[in-house]
Order: sequence, then structure tokens, then C-alpha cells
Amino acid sequence: MRELENGQGLAGEAGAAGRRSEETGGRRPEEIVIRRMTPDDIENVLVVERACFSDPWSAEVFSATLLLPYAHYYVAEITEEGGSRRIIGECGVRDIVGEGEITNVAVHPDWQGFGVATRMLGTVLARSVEEGMTAFTLEVRAGNRPAIALYEKYGFRTEGIRAGFYEKPVEDALIMWRRDSK
Repeated sequence: MRELENGQGLAGEAGAAGRRSEETGGRRPEEIVIRRMTPDDIENVLVVERACFSDPWSAEVFSATLLLPYAHYYVAEITEEGGSRRIIGECGVRDIVGEGEITNVAVHPDWQGFGVATRMLGTVLARSVEEGMTAFTLEVRAGNRPAIALYEKYGFRTEGIRAGFYEKPVEDALIMWRRDSK
């Protein structure tokens, strides 16, 4: 799984639940909609990608991924004043013969700390179970304690290590699994 450069945005939400800023317009997490990603979303998803990753996916990668019958990608979206939509997060899973591989969880920095990653991951896992996935796996930076805590909250457990898996900076990945999600 790809990781945010700063280790935030996945589970770095716990200490900031009451925080409000001009960027969020005073909105609360319950006003955020989690829905399936469509090709029309890609341009806005790229804004999140570029804000979160040192090596963001391209429009072409997302376009190709959305065509895969086993790829299920979701966005977290708000409706701004005036009715325009803004995507503030993304989360993806690939169904590999009934096992879900979580590939990305990212929240725009303006919206980190509001439980967005928690809601996205919960939605993705629930819908994936409904679609027949019975186990899930992901990789996470060994030093990303907030993300690890989020995954553990959803029943993931560390089962292995990929040495030197991440770059910028180089770091080991923990291989986490959530099994028997029937």
C-alpha cells in the first residue's frame, strides 16, 4: 500500500477531532459522503494524490484501474457552498480471488484529523465484504503508528515485514491482514 509522505491522513486523526479551520468551512465529518469513484472524479482525485504522495498516481493509472473489474475505488466528497463538489479523500481495494488488497488510503491535508480515513476504510471494508471478500491485506510503513492504530481498530494484524519496501525515505513495510471477514 502506498503511504503518505508525512505519515498523516490515514489515522493521524485522533488528536484533532475538534479542530476546525477555514479550509473545512466548519464542516463536520458526518457531512462527508463516501461513494464509488468514477472516471469523472479522476481530476479531483489527482489533487489529493499530489497533496499526499511524493510519487502520485497519474490520471492514466486511475483510468486504467477503474476499468478493472476487480478494482473498487471510493472517494470522500463534500459539497461546498454554491453546490460545487470537492473530493477530499480516496481509498481503493482490489479483489484478488476473494481477498481484498487495500492499495491506497489518502486524505487531503486540509481534512486530516476529522475521521475521514476512518469512515472511508470502514465503508470500503463493509462494501467489500458485501461483494464477497473474506480477508484483506495491506502494507504500511513500520513507523506510521497512527495508520497502524487505524488498521488494528478494523481488525488488521501484522503478519510479516517487507524490508526496505518504501522509498523517500527508505523504510520497512509491515504486512497486515484481516482474516475471516464473513
